[in-house]
Amino acid sequence: MRVIGFGAALAALLASWASLAQSTGPAAATAPIPPPAAVAPSAGPPPASEAAPAMAQPAPPPRSPQTEAAVDRRIDALRSQLAITSAQTPLWTAFAQAMQENAQSTDALFAQRAGAVASMSAVDNMHDYARIARAYADNTERLAAAFDSLYASLSETQKRAADTIFRQHAAAAAKPHR
Repeated sequence: MRVIGFGAALAALLASWASLAQSTGPAAATAPIPPPAAVAPSAGPPPASEAAPAMAQPAPPPRSPQTEAAVDRRIDALRSQLAITSAQTPLWTAFAQAMQENAQSTDALFAQRAGAVASMSAVDNMHDYARIARAYADNTERLAAAFDSLYASLSETQKRAADTIFRQHAAAAAKPHR
């Protein structure tokens, strides 16, 4: 149960910004959350449980309604905070899509992990967690690339707003969580 809760929290975290504070519970829908991106293949051989051909694997499950709603609220809030213009909409859409896809891939990774963790050895558990960490890093890289393009299109006022938002979230994330 703890793995599922952690997975849901990390999915929400990935649904927004890099370096933002992780939130859980009902407040997560309005709290700042860090960024997501597409899952890249992991380096090295896959665990035995992943040895099946890609075509034989089922499609990832849809995001939970709670995660989807939290991601959508963060996207809407951020768009409003940055005052995205109609000319910036295509770049914003690419960034928002990266956030949504990252949340979905994270949900899928943690759902897969939750289904297998009870029978994992300690070694399998560590390798699986490393696989998830690599996917998180790859997702963050993809999100950052989408944000680079968007940020370049922002006015100086919008850039200052973005810089302030990111600094505030980074400062909040740096505080000890007890």
